Amino acid sequence: MKEPSNIPVLTIDGPSGSGKGTISKRLAERLGWNYLESGALYRALGIAAMSQQLDITDAGKLATLVDGVDIEFKRNQQGRWVTYLDGEEIQRQLQSEKIGNIASKIAVFPDVRRSLLAKQLTFKQLPGLVADGRDMGSVVFPAADYKVYLTASTEERAKRRYKQLIEKGISANLRDVIQDVEKRDQRDKNRSTSPLMVPEGAVYIDSSSKTIDEVVQQVLDFLKNKPSQ
Repeated sequence: MKEPSNIPVLTIDGPSGSGKGTISKRLAERLGWNYLESGALYRALGIAAMSQQLDITDAGKLATLVDGVDIEFKRNQQGRWVTYLDGEEIQRQLQSEKIGNIASKIAVFPDVRRSLLAKQLTFKQLPGLVADGRDMGSVVFPAADYKVYLTASTEERAKRRYKQLIEKGISANLRDVIQDVEKRDQRDKNRSTSPLMVPEGAVYIDSSSKTIDEVVQQVLDFLKNKPSQ
């Protein structure tokens, strides 16, 4: 599927817990661009599969399911980005640990990734797109005008996740969260299709000791100083 031309794309790739979701949403708001969260597509697919009682190890059925679901990212009345599956808001469901683990597992299937590729390309629309994921700049939008690889130390990413869980009232153990982050990293880096990597031409940002505002400004400065392709 050929990508539309003359539409700027900013890709934000990085491991789980690097802050790319929060940063990407802030950037989409500041720029007034469309937003795509790749991870939410896999999570939404997991929710759809569960609702239809599909076997999440059946790559063929999961790949076929992609064409039958409608996934959208919109800002609600409070100005927050939320995800819709077939017209129904699923933001709270997306944030569960169970769905997150399912998404990480189905993301290793090449057939599923290929089926979702075409769907992701449809999000590239005027006035521009901020694409958040793990292979946005390397596979989905390799010719993107602007590419960022956002990361942080394993411990820092685990602490952020732990804090999120506690704030949601979910019981968690920091050591277990660290192990979960490490396992996800291994799956993402070692999968046969679209492994997590620093995209060619991407600016590398370590957010371990940076605030959200500092990272957002660093990316905006990057966009301002780098001419589009």
